[in-house]
This record gives sequence, structure tokens and C-alpha cells, in this order.
Amino acid sequence: MMEQLYKSKHKKISVLDIFLYIFFTIITFLCIYPFYYLIINTISANDLSANGDIIFLPRQMHLENYKEVFKIPGLGNAAFISFTRTVLGTVLSVLASGFLGFMFTQDKMAGRKFLYRFTILTMYFSAGLIPWYITMNNLNLTNNFLAYIIPGMVSPFNIILVKTYVESTPKSLQEAAEIDGASILTVFRRIMIPLCKPILATVAIFSAVGNWNSFQDTLILVTDDKLYTLQYILYKYINQASSLANLIKSNAGSIGSIIGTAATEQTATSVRMTVSVIVVLPIMLVYPVFQRFFIKGIMIGSVKG
Repeated sequence: MMEQLYKSKHKKISVLDIFLYIFFTIITFLCIYPFYYLIINTISANDLSANGDIIFLPRQMHLENYKEVFKIPGLGNAAFISFTRTVLGTVLSVLASGFLGFMFTQDKMAGRKFLYRFTILTMYFSAGLIPWYITMNNLNLTNNFLAYIIPGMVSPFNIILVKTYVESTPKSLQEAAEIDGASILTVFRRIMIPLCKPILATVAIFSAVGNWNSFQDTLILVTDDKLYTLQYILYKYINQASSLANLIKSNAGSIGSIIGTAATEQTATSVRMTVSVIVVLPIMLVYPVFQRFFIKGIMIGSVKG
């Protein structure tokens, strides 16, 4: 027995094991390096960053890029708007997609197949940008915070995920609850929501990322600066700062010395990278919390059991 225990603790490493370790190490590096590259370039000398000289380690470190971004007028309010729309939009999207996905599995629902197929159809055919804007305008959703919430509540893709997941759960649970007198809402609230936590977490991640990154709806529907989202503010800042940086570069001899040293004055590259870090960082901090639900939800929700 001691010999077996010794062998189990000293298992031979095969050539395949070594290959897999090296392979997955490379894959991990390729996944992490782009974000690391962004960070080191935002805190390094901007002239070196613009020339592509920062590869692995930061050089001539400074925080001027972040200081300039945080000076943007209205940035705090825009961050609050983005945070609020992300939280509300995600919660309502999870509830709506979860309930609709559940209802599309109910044989007693009138017109279930037609409504489900019609929902799927909207994934492949869009009404177009102009009809969408006209509809939103007729609903008084221009310059309205609800324009960020209502259109994204129902996602055909999320409904498909939830429906497929619900179909993989034992029907006997719902039947037993209905025998005991439970209504559809009670079954959904007391049975399906606890059972569907993995797929609902997956839907929550998709919805949160979509709401957080969205700026096109602000660009088209909103002119009130009090309703600007963080992404739209940063989008405008990228355009303005990049134009200014290019102007400074083309007139470096006359006005470059007024703006500052070449190491700290902003370039189009430094602006884009700094904004990218600020936008991506919140998602990267939240994702690990939902990672185990996300992986399980994708695996189970993608294949009908």
C-alpha cells in the first residue's frame, strides 16, 4: 500500500503533459498580455508609447493620462448614469428573459410556438435604424433615461438560453408544485429561479456588458448632457483629444513646448489606451464573481438535456 501511495504522489509526467502545460501557459499569456500592454502604455512616456517602444515593462512612469481623463467635465454624472443603467437594465433583462424563456416551455400558453418563432425571427431581420428612431421618438423615449432600459429588457438570444436550460430541468418538479396548487408565477419564483441560477447569471453577464459598453443609443437618442453615459463621454473625449494631439504633433515646433514635454503630453495612442483601461476595468473586476455560474450556464444552456 505504501508503494501505491508513493507512486500516486510521484506520478510520471509524460511528454503530452509537458506539451499541455506549455500550450496552456502560452494561451494564458496571450489572454492576459493585451490588457497588461494597455496598462503599461498608459503609465509610460507617451512619446515612447506612440512609437511602439513599450513592450514588456513601463518606462518613464507617470499618471498624467489618467489625471487628464478624470478632469473631463461631467465624467462623474456620466459614470453614475452608466452604473445605474447597467444595474437596472441587467436586473430587468434577467427577469424578463427568464420569465419569457420559462413561459415558452409551457404547453398551455396560447400561441406559444408562433410567438417563439417570431421572437427568433427578430434575431435575423432588423427593422433598421430610422424606423427604430421613429418608434422611439413616438414613444417619447428620446432624451429619456428609459431609452436605456426598455429596449434592452428583452433579448431573443437570452430567451433561447433560458428556454433551453428550463427544458433540461425535470418537469416533475413543476407538476408536483401545480398539484399542490402553485400558480405559474409561484412555480417560476419558487422553483425555476433557484434552479436556473447558472443560466440567469450568464444572462446577467451578457446584459451587464452590453449595457455598460453601449453608447450608440446615447449618440442617436440623447442630446441632454445630463443623460450622457460614460462611454459616450469618453468617445467624445477620444475624438477631441486625438484631434488635439494630432494638431500638436503637426505643429510641434510652434506650440508643442506650451503643452508640455513629449513624455507627458497626450497622443492619440495614449488617449485610446487610457480610455480602454477605464472602460474595461469594471467588467474585469466583476466577471470573476460570476465566472463559475457563467461557465456552467453556457455548458448546460447550450445543449438540451
